Amino acid sequence: MIIIRMNGGLGNQLQQYALYEKLRSLGKDVKLDISWFYKDMGKASVRNLELDYFPNVTYETCNEEEIKKILGNRNVLKKITEKIHLTQSPIYTEYQMYDEKLFQLDNKVLEGYWACEAYYGDIMKELQKKLEFPKLENPKNIRMKEQMEATNSVSIHIRRGDYLIEENQKMFGGICTEEYYENAIRYMKEQVEDAHFFVFSDDSGYAREKYAGGEYTIVDINHGKDSYLDMYLMSCCKHNICANSTFSFWGARLNQNEGKIVVRPLKQKNCDWYEPQKMKQLWKGWILIDESGEVII
Repeated sequence: MIIIRMNGGLGNQLQQYALYEKLRSLGKDVKLDISWFYKDMGKASVRNLELDYFPNVTYETCNEEEIKKILGNRNVLKKITEKIHLTQSPIYTEYQMYDEKLFQLDNKVLEGYWACEAYYGDIMKELQKKLEFPKLENPKNIRMKEQMEATNSVSIHIRRGDYLIEENQKMFGGICTEEYYENAIRYMKEQVEDAHFFVFSDDSGYAREKYAGGEYTIVDINHGKDSYLDMYLMSCCKHNICANSTFSFWGARLNQNEGKIVVRPLKQKNCDWYEPQKMKQLWKGWILIDESGEVII
């Protein structure tokens, strides 16, 4: 059996679920561990299990006995021997952008976010069917969707909020710079005639200041539990400009426009996983732009 530990926000949950479906397609016995959402684990922010918002999503969950069967007796000595590689750990923790050996593993607990397109890009059509959103009910969302379908629509996601907190700046700061957005918008205008940009942000005041009127529409409809519907609206745009956020990665992934152009920042976070040419190979079809605004060729 393979057990995938679930945690994080909606974008991360969808990636963990996508890996679950990929492993199932390979004939693996795989289950989800959703206990993180129901225990006090000292989380910095409260997260809910949001997979159930999608009516076509089904999955199997594991129980404590199944986890214990894989983990065995992991006392202090066993953990030390695992750390110095004298014995093999029953836990596989994500440590790089992509590891093809992941598909050969058995009897493991998987910990990570699995953002890489190469893990499940080949089953994206099936994932799009499973991750169908519920029917829109809010008239404002319905009208916004109609506008997106009637124009050469491009979503822009600007994530500020928690990314501006001091402890998050080291990891996520300095990636989606003004140069990134300026050149992403310029690139779209070169490729898309009469592009109209729909701006999504957790800081609508900033968005209005920066992108008011004309070729821009600020999307400020969904809040609280309904925030996930912004992902739906992103997916209704014909093209997408992502933040360094798995939320907008999935807005782009669930966009079913065959001719879509999708732009993402080269890096999602500040670490050494993002070698440009390797990223081009792993994120096939995505346009990568770095923090200086350079398109990665």
